[in-house]
Amino acid sequence: MAATLKRHDIRATFFLANEKTVRGDYSLDPSWAAFWKARVAEGHAFGSHTFDHVYFTGDGPHGTIGVKPQFGPAAGQRARWTPAQYCAEIKRVDARFAELTGHHLDPIWRAPGGKVSGRTIAAAHNCGYAHVGWAPAGFSGDELSSSAFPNAVLLKKSLENLRDGDVFMAHMGIWSRRDPWAPANLEPLIAGLEKKGFCFATLREHPGFGKGSTINVTK
Repeated sequence: MAATLKRHDIRATFFLANEKTVRGDYSLDPSWAAFWKARVAEGHAFGSHTFDHVYFTGDGPHGTIGVKPQFGPAAGQRARWTPAQYCAEIKRVDARFAELTGHHLDPIWRAPGGKVSGRTIAAAHNCGYAHVGWAPAGFSGDELSSSAFPNAVLLKKSLENLRDGDVFMAHMGIWSRRDPWAPANLEPLIAGLEKKGFCFATLREHPGFGKGSTINVTK
């Protein structure tokens, strides 16, 4: 995916969590420092996806937030956190990324599964992070069954439906999908959108979040 983006001179926005990789380690382990340093040098943007890929399960009593981490020592266990604990989980990614690359994240985050509430958004806002979702047409479908939603179908949908300013979201890998969306669909998606006159930018340039990914596409 990184090679494809570089070949097309595209900067994207990476939302990072410490997730298990096909190498058997985790994506924010020291073994990935060179990879992330290279992406920083290429000018990509970076946000938090919570360190342990923590799913929001619902607002709890007394201002608490229901959570269920996917990774880490509490993986699969439900808990209730204070807003401060939730904020700290978002910021853990920034601390590790700075250790690996010498650079900090952009002040944005994306909740695993896109599941949020006013309480989680407020908790993150209070520690300096704006939540970023994706456009309806920007859902790549790469988490769906590849037998029911083959790559060709997902590619056709994206090329037909994406519009100016849409935020497009795809994962760098989904364990459950037998025919991976990426990188197979990324090249034809980019090429097809370029033929339609689209260009690409990070969320730093998006008027809703940056100075003015996921990938923000504009025409």
